[in-house]
Amino acid sequence: MVTGGNRGIGLAIARALADEGHRVAVTHRGGPPPEGLLAVRCDVTEPATVESAFAEVEREFGPVEILVSNAGITRDMLVLEMEDKDFHEVLETNLVGAFRMARRALPGMLRARWGRLVFVSSAIAAVGGPGQASYAASKAALTGFARSLAWELGRRGITANVVAPGPIETDMSAAVSEARRDWAMQTTPLGRMGRPGDVASAVRFLTGEEAHYITGAVLPVSGGFGMGA
Repeated sequence: MVTGGNRGIGLAIARALADEGHRVAVTHRGGPPPEGLLAVRCDVTEPATVESAFAEVEREFGPVEILVSNAGITRDMLVLEMEDKDFHEVLETNLVGAFRMARRALPGMLRARWGRLVFVSSAIAAVGGPGQASYAASKAALTGFARSLAWELGRRGITANVVAPGPIETDMSAAVSEARRDWAMQTTPLGRMGRPGDVASAVRFLTGEEAHYITGAVLPVSGGFGMGA
């Protein structure tokens, strides 16, 4: 199950997992559902829709064994201009939404004594950025959340890891100013944007048997952006 899986990074992840033979469901909120995948409507900020999405997926496929929490939003602005609701909206989607999805997926994973949790964070979480206080805070918090889950669930055969993309060519990055994009390229050793498929490859690895001994890890897919932070 991939949240926010109807476009960009989420869709690339869903397609990559489907190519591995998994039965994949994606959640979508406003955009059109992708072809060839089970698409369920879900707003991770609304507990009732989280429950209905899981119920639908479980009817079609059975318990969720792999959860990729990818749904996220930005409300970029300077802190002095930010209202409480702006900050809360970002945390509610990016952090609390991930918590809700993980909590709902866990009973099935615990019964199976196997599961994979992957949280899509951001390289900006490690370095911060002007106007991105709420986004960076929400994404940084996913690391603490995943590592706590790693401790809680490791002996039950469940891993919890984080993927931290850097500058990736998506609709979200296309909306960034030219000056911001130039700064990102200047601070990325590879000097170019990544592709959604690059992130999908990292998620595919973390959800596969090759990564059975990896948990509580943060895997950057950033072209070196923010390395060492």
